Amino acid sequence: MKTQWNFYLSGILYGKIYEEQETKTVSLLDVYTGKWGQEKPFTQEESLFFQKLCSRDLLEFFEEKSEYEENIRKTPAEFVTDKGEEFTCRRGESYFQRHRKFPKDLFFDREGIYAVLMSARDAVGVLVKKGWEEKTVLREWKKVYPRQNPEWEEFQPGQVWPVSQPKTFYVTTRDGERLATDVYLPLGIQEKCSAVLVRTPYGKSKGIEVYWRFVQRGYAVVIQDTRGREDSTGEWLPQHYEVEDGDDTLNWIAAQPWSDGQVSMTGGSYLGYVQWAAAASGNPHLKAMLSSACAGSAFVDIPRRGGCFNSGMLAWGFAMSERQMRPELMAQENWDEILKIRPLKDIPKIALGHEVDFLTKWLEHRDMDQFWEKNNWKARYQGNPVPALILSGWFDDNGMGTTEALELVKTWPKGTWKAVLGPWKHSGNADYDIHNVYMGEDALRYDVDMFCMMWLEHFLKGAENGIEKTPAVEYYTLGEGCWKSAENWPPENTVSEKLHLAGGQAPAKGDGENCGKGRLTAALGEEKGAEEYTYDPENPAVHLVDMSENELEVPEDYTQEEKREDILSFTTEKLSIPVTITGELSVLLYVSCDCPDTDFFVRITDVDEQGRSVKLADGVLGAKYRNGFEHPQYMEEGKIYPIRIRTTKISNTFQEGHRIRLTVTSSGENFIFPNSNTEEGFDSDKVQKAKIKILWGGDTPSRIEFFRERQCRNQVL
Repeated sequence: MKTQWNFYLSGILYGKIYEEQETKTVSLLDVYTGKWGQEKPFTQEESLFFQKLCSRDLLEFFEEKSEYEENIRKTPAEFVTDKGEEFTCRRGESYFQRHRKFPKDLFFDREGIYAVLMSARDAVGVLVKKGWEEKTVLREWKKVYPRQNPEWEEFQPGQVWPVSQPKTFYVTTRDGERLATDVYLPLGIQEKCSAVLVRTPYGKSKGIEVYWRFVQRGYAVVIQDTRGREDSTGEWLPQHYEVEDGDDTLNWIAAQPWSDGQVSMTGGSYLGYVQWAAAASGNPHLKAMLSSACAGSAFVDIPRRGGCFNSGMLAWGFAMSERQMRPELMAQENWDEILKIRPLKDIPKIALGHEVDFLTKWLEHRDMDQFWEKNNWKARYQGNPVPALILSGWFDDNGMGTTEALELVKTWPKGTWKAVLGPWKHSGNADYDIHNVYMGEDALRYDVDMFCMMWLEHFLKGAENGIEKTPAVEYYTLGEGCWKSAENWPPENTVSEKLHLAGGQAPAKGDGENCGKGRLTAALGEEKGAEEYTYDPENPAVHLVDMSENELEVPEDYTQEEKREDILSFTTEKLSIPVTITGELSVLLYVSCDCPDTDFFVRITDVDEQGRSVKLADGVLGAKYRNGFEHPQYMEEGKIYPIRIRTTKISNTFQEGHRIRLTVTSSGENFIFPNSNTEEGFDSDKVQKAKIKILWGGDTPSRIEFFRERQCRNQVL
């Protein structure tokens, strides 16, 4: 018997796969004509079409399907295939793939698998047996597009328009540069269109497949090479020109004969940054944003977080060192040696064989000045709110950019912003396990792309779909493994609390075999004390990431690292009741140092009953910037200084029997370049060891400040 499977991305049918015994054939949608191709053998060439849409190999699924079903019939809690794929059962209705980016979720009944769901940052793929669509998330798309497409026999909510072949234009900026811009239009629409703008430094023709869906739903898609990239003229200086160039591009779009004058932007990371930069211009044509994992201002986010210089972003810097992106340059076998090169401006010359102009310019501006302020979209923001759908994760290495976005929208009217914050890294809605830390069976969502389309339909076309009435914040709490909702950030159901640093029965620093024994207590004791450590820039503590992965904020087990003598650990007693911390944390340290400058790197970890210490949030600050990034103020030996460090965001329930830990050190190899402990900071070939004291108790009340949830909030999933 011949079985038909249909593949959908974001509610649009792109492929029909036919299975008859061992034979698989396929018919693909020609998006440029709107016609279906002839049925033909399903080979790797056709599989590549689907991989560009959903980052999964569907041919591989069909080759492995019988083994999946054989395992599922045994109804185990978990199973492992002959190829080593691991799956875990979820509520007796599906199996989700473990320890793999872009996993497959297998939905089944007595007859076998009937659907595969495939989540990604802002798009969700569904492979489903024909006739079973209503048993999947596809049924929810009928709320967005209630009418069935009359031209198609298969399940298809809403009209699907053919996509025009791209036409390339050049947008002239106010200073005379020309920005290469491709325009895709929905064929057959008579009225003028709203536009979805994508501004990218990665190449306007790369990854176009994920933007087809907007054109197919009746929007013009405009994709542009940012200044100095690929076919655009001008200097490539990351973030520097994006406010003005975004403003000029929005005006250009509004002046086109096909345009109705309304524009949304979409994209993640740098493509998220350019949205907020364009919004900062106050341009009246920007009516909505779909912001994923957006980058923020330099000294809050990358590349100068806390006034340090992010060594971890060198992988990205290498890939972006030429006019066209070269992702293969991220993978360097000798990162350890590369990070030791001084002066820093020589790193690309030695590692790549040529200078990287933007890295040189970044290094020329050590403090916050007009150069960096030009990039600061939050400080430059003017004009009215632009309705923003904000997607990010606790382990997003641009997460501080989303923190700035949440600070900006906090006073905006209800319904003009919505945030979805998950247990995700920078690549988004794509992992159940991150570096062997389990995120939970509901870590991934199947509705983020639906939110995106509802946002556009409401704010650009006036659709009354209710998206503006949904909770302002939907966030995931680790430890509980559930999604919650709130109307503010931090959630309104939180209270501000403190944990104070205190001495223990042994020093707070590690001794090589065990971590330190400092304490965290709810009450501020009258007793005063200090914990000491020595920081050697030539032997920095390690931030546990793989630089070639280009993910800098992953959760990781720091149990072994915390045994170092230059890491202080302060830990609560075992908790008698669960404690849920939601929001960013602030760490106030009273410090003394025998050097003019050093850095302070803090981590918040969850210590389980077996003693495993998993990082949840972190923060860093250069001591000389304790009173602002504009004017460094160096320390004097013997004096005590308060240092306040903000951390990344988190929502985590520390379960009964677990402990909350704060670690303090002065370095984080793979994340920041080591501070030399001299006035030259991170870019000096002369270094000195620093003797550092962290004071606690009495009138030097070093502490953590955080938001604790009063009780469990309504779960949204």
